[in-house]
Amino acid sequence: MMNQLIYLPHTDGSIYPYELSHSEALSQPSKGSFHSRVAYSAAHVVAHPFGSSDPVREPAIDWDLTMQYRHYLWSLGMSVAEAMDTAQRGMGLDWEHAKELITRSVKEAKSVGGNIASGAGTDHLPPSPYVSLEDVINAYEEQVSYVEGAGSKVILMASRALAACATSAADYEYVYDRILSQVSQPVILHWLGDMFDPNLTGYWGHENLDEAMEVCLRIIHSHADKIEGIKLSLLDDQKEITMRRQLPDNVRMYTGDDFNYTSLIEGDNQGYSDALLGIFDAIAPAAASAFQDLDQGNLNAYRDKLNRTTPLARHIFQKPTFAYKTGIVFLAYLNGHQPHFRMIAGAESARSILHFTKLFELADQANVLTDPELAITRMRPMLDLAGVQQMEART
Repeated sequence: MMNQLIYLPHTDGSIYPYELSHSEALSQPSKGSFHSRVAYSAAHVVAHPFGSSDPVREPAIDWDLTMQYRHYLWSLGMSVAEAMDTAQRGMGLDWEHAKELITRSVKEAKSVGGNIASGAGTDHLPPSPYVSLEDVINAYEEQVSYVEGAGSKVILMASRALAACATSAADYEYVYDRILSQVSQPVILHWLGDMFDPNLTGYWGHENLDEAMEVCLRIIHSHADKIEGIKLSLLDDQKEITMRRQLPDNVRMYTGDDFNYTSLIEGDNQGYSDALLGIFDAIAPAAASAFQDLDQGNLNAYRDKLNRTTPLARHIFQKPTFAYKTGIVFLAYLNGHQPHFRMIAGAESARSILHFTKLFELADQANVLTDPELAITRMRPMLDLAGVQQMEART
């Protein structure tokens, strides 16, 4: 039988024994999808560690493994949100690589009947107060046209360039009116809080979230026929509930709250949120199984499975929140979805060994380690590199 013991570091450099609470391989959800909620997983990309001598300026992607992971998500009944911030969009993944990612993913989605939506933004336009609103509109038009042409639903991402040049809420309304009047099918808007991207501070023309929400809701009500939903990533469940209750009947709220997703998705007597979450990349089997419980009205099982993942999610998305992608990819490495822990732009260095140590413990306690033996085998080299000695030889 496998040795379930591993030695992990304290902040002072001392080590302590940790024994896994789950020794068996994680059971996968029963076959078949779920239907009571729409659940998008924002998916990460797998770097090619030998594809570039300069992974910061010339990122290389392992396309086979990247597509393989999307097939894994579809096999669980999840939808895929492509080329989003979880895929390091604008943080290592540029527009040229995003175009190839979207094209490849749409092709793969069609081959299995998987649901997909892809990010369209303005990230090929450098943010500057000297950029004009027309420049922003042109950039949005280029990306929306590409995503629609590839055969994907559009997720209209927040624009750093617009945040940099807009001087009022009216500027946001002008830009979104121009874009939404042109789209060929309803889109998903994306309000990404500044904890995920500091460059988006003051989005919608206001730093006060209530005032910003009024602007966003005004845009949504003006174009309700062109909007399928809005992904809200503010990590504030009460703000989300307040906004959810003010949406037009045909517009979905897609929670982007990686802290409070269990209760937001369950909902209340006035409605619920669907989901578009980065954490689903890391906890996909547990989430899919919980959604099947929700379909069957088994709320206790639903809550139990997702509540167990909440401490892990809060750890992965701790400040600086934008570094959460490192934890997502680390867990994919532990679970055998890729043979290495390398990321485009060298983003694997964004978190400390103490962060990874706690992540390992919480993933075990959340029961999201697909193969505990493999996870221990892969955790040990990380600890070795950090100078954490294992004690088995002395026990």
